[in-house]
Amino acid sequence: MPARAPDPHAANRAARRLALAAVFEADFGQRTAAAALERQISDLGADDETASYARSLVEAVVRHRDSIDARIEASAPAYPVVQLARIDRALLRSALGELLHSAATPARVVIAEWVGLARTYSGEPARRLLNGVLGRIADETGLAAPARGVGDRESRRSRSGGTGPP
Repeated sequence: MPARAPDPHAANRAARRLALAAVFEADFGQRTAAAALERQISDLGADDETASYARSLVEAVVRHRDSIDARIEASAPAYPVVQLARIDRALLRSALGELLHSAATPARVVIAEWVGLARTYSGEPARRLLNGVLGRIADETGLAAPARGVGDRESRRSRSGGTGPP
């Protein structure tokens, strides 16, 4: 059996998990998100690429937390930030930190990755919440660029309810 090619996105996926854990831990008030992250990086022996991306995500959340929380409140008024479960709050803050403050990753990728993490760490209600909030904010800020090529045709077809060619 041929060897599988390494996943080029593995470092970013690992970084998201590290950032999420650090933001979550910081919500308990025992240490800062940056300190929690550095401990995790050391404990896990994260590679330089993963550590660097995780640091940039945590920095974005810490630096822009007030505006991130305001966006969450505006996009999901039925879910006040202070009343969210800590993991859901950490997921939303981390996801919005990346969506709004990291130009390196396309919005649709950011949304898909964080929605997947929400499903894994919190469940279906959090997955739906993240998908709705992130999608709304991406649309409002112009980050949700339309898909190109085949995906665009499929998107038009599903919106129109048709099954045939566009």
